[in-house]
Amino acid sequence: MAGLRLGPLLRYVDGTSATVWVEASRPCTAEVRCADGPGGTARTFQIEGHHYALVPVTGLTPGTPSPYEVLLDGTRVWPPQAPSFPFPPSVICPPVGGDRLRVAFGSCRWAAPPADGHDPVGPDALGTLAARMAADPEGARPDVLLLLGDQVYADETSAATRRWISARRGLADPPGSEVADYEEYTRLYDESWLDPQVRWLLSTVPSCMIFDDHDVVDDWNTSAAWLADMRATDWWQERLLSGLMSYWVYQHLGNLSPADLAADPLYAAVRDTSDATGVLRSFAAGADADPSAVRWSYRRDFGRTRVLMVDSRAARVLEEDGRSMLDPGEAAWLREQALDGPNSCDHLLVGTSLPWLLPHLVHHVEDWNAAMCRGERGARWARLGEWLRRRADLEHWAAFPASFTALAELLAEAGSGPGAPATVCVLSGDVHHAYVAEPAWRSRSLSARVVQLTCSPLHNSVPLSIKFGFRFGWSAAARALGRRLARHGRCDEPPVTWRRTGGPWFGNQLMTLTLNGRSARLRLEQARAAGDGRTRLETVAESEIAP
Repeated sequence: MAGLRLGPLLRYVDGTSATVWVEASRPCTAEVRCADGPGGTARTFQIEGHHYALVPVTGLTPGTPSPYEVLLDGTRVWPPQAPSFPFPPSVICPPVGGDRLRVAFGSCRWAAPPADGHDPVGPDALGTLAARMAADPEGARPDVLLLLGDQVYADETSAATRRWISARRGLADPPGSEVADYEEYTRLYDESWLDPQVRWLLSTVPSCMIFDDHDVVDDWNTSAAWLADMRATDWWQERLLSGLMSYWVYQHLGNLSPADLAADPLYAAVRDTSDATGVLRSFAAGADADPSAVRWSYRRDFGRTRVLMVDSRAARVLEEDGRSMLDPGEAAWLREQALDGPNSCDHLLVGTSLPWLLPHLVHHVEDWNAAMCRGERGARWARLGEWLRRRADLEHWAAFPASFTALAELLAEAGSGPGAPATVCVLSGDVHHAYVAEPAWRSRSLSARVVQLTCSPLHNSVPLSIKFGFRFGWSAAARALGRRLARHGRCDEPPVTWRRTGGPWFGNQLMTLTLNGRSARLRLEQARAAGDGRTRLETVAESEIAP
């Protein structure tokens, strides 16, 4: 009999349809059956001996919550039969088409299970959100969860996973305790999504995901020299292909709408092949050989809120004389989606794992470093620049100066004119703290309010060095130091100035945007340990983005 290995994950939801992702223990037919009649079925497909299905659910009624169950070959496997299952039914809540939307977002969730009940990095923000929702099923809940990268850590495995890897192949040969292949990636997703609270949360709140570096390796695609060094190893090719394959299965498929899935030739080929490992591996090899041939970015519309999730890792151009965060095709896609019709949205949310606006010193260091690496001060400085780029993770938008400027110009264009949205929000993570920054353009005024909203981590450590560095990075002294570096690098002046209007905040945390018509409010909550051994989400900041 088929069993449910992982899931269900509620992924895409609109007014009448949804998709639900599952992993089964063997080939079978997966079915989602709603209590009020809607449902759907899908046959599993096979990758590397694992069996998956993305079940399309149709017949939903806008505004009508539909509790659902999952069946495999006709046998119910979700919710669990155990009477001790402590969570309410998983529910699909199709939007009614109104203007109100709650968007929760964050990044960087290291999913190591606590040892002996003690979590070394503190309470998990997603798990704590799940506990609050389960305790008050009728209370406020996110309409969608945006996970902005580092959903798994391929290069920073837990003690339990290291023991499992050691028993499987040993740790003596590279990549040692890091994951090496597809099977080891499945272990990471099991560890992350089998947590009971997070499993239930992802079964009942729709999610949109995009990768960042740790989904593959720290500093993924930081430079052409870095990539050449990685390709010279005997383990990198398998790691990358497995990372892309598992990302496509576990994260990317659920980002797509039913219409996008129906038009996707790769998805059709995977479903039509008894063992699609070769099909997907060939796709991943093609994506490695020519990243511009694959688009991981995507668009989601929630009423009059538009979400653009941008690939700021695989789509890079790395040659020093033409470095760009986005290749030309990706940049053209982003521009087309952001400017798709005047008066077409009230809020434009641009999800990019890496912050566009950083503390001023960090920005200037990355801009200066880019100048050194391209030879602005000669070969010796270029070598130093490449060493420093890797040591200090200098690879955000500021490290791609032309792309930083292009994004600034695009955001200004999207936020200008009588048909502009009320807000243009850049949503990011990566940097293990949270803050709000607001830009001002030197040469124009905008109709929309533009903000950088950064929230990280959901569950990870925040070293003292990060706390000190980012606090100092916003200071006046740091800004003056940064300007001196920019002069040494002969760097162009950025097209915007910006100021921090909130933070920095440190901890395991989650931001929520509540959008209502053209108004927008932001709330930052941190997971805290309660005295009774449980955890709670504590509001540490609230602000009005648009009245």
